[in-house]
Amino acid sequence: MIQSRCIDLFLMLSVIFLFSCKSTPGEQKTENLFGEKETLMKVNKYFVEKESAEIIESYVKRRNWQMEVTESGLWYMIYEKGHGPKATIGKIATIEYCITLLDGTVCYDSGNSGPKRFTIGRGGVEAGLEEGILMLRTGDKARFILPPHLAYGLLGDEEKILPRSTIVYEVKVIEISDL
Repeated sequence: MIQSRCIDLFLMLSVIFLFSCKSTPGEQKTENLFGEKETLMKVNKYFVEKESAEIIESYVKRRNWQMEVTESGLWYMIYEKGHGPKATIGKIATIEYCITLLDGTVCYDSGNSGPKRFTIGRGGVEAGLEEGILMLRTGDKARFILPPHLAYGLLGDEEKILPRSTIVYEVKVIEISDL
């Protein structure tokens, strides 16, 4: 953990040093500022995603959950297997769900708002939910942890989910059907 923080600090200082040495005093900056901003945005994204991953990992360990992580950063655990049709792009998924924040605050629950129904692959739901649903079939129960970039991102949902929030989705697939 300390070694990881040292490496992160070294990377950040290296980027700052590189940008501070580009021009001499009095020289008019004519280089591409867009390239500098893009690099800084990439570095910032790296640190935000790394921090989110560390927070989620700690959260999962405290609960003794046996979760796996996808390449995109989605954490998932299928804890009850169903026997119905598998979710595929173009099918309609109907799910019961509960969305909570890492502090346990319940944001949305199908018990209050009814099941969620959406066409897989068409957007309209969180990217992490769509990715997770594609691993499931009718009857499956799963838990997904969506870091901010797979959930509601920098703005939140402007209602109950705060900006840059990691969310936990408890999901039961009720039905996978054709259009």
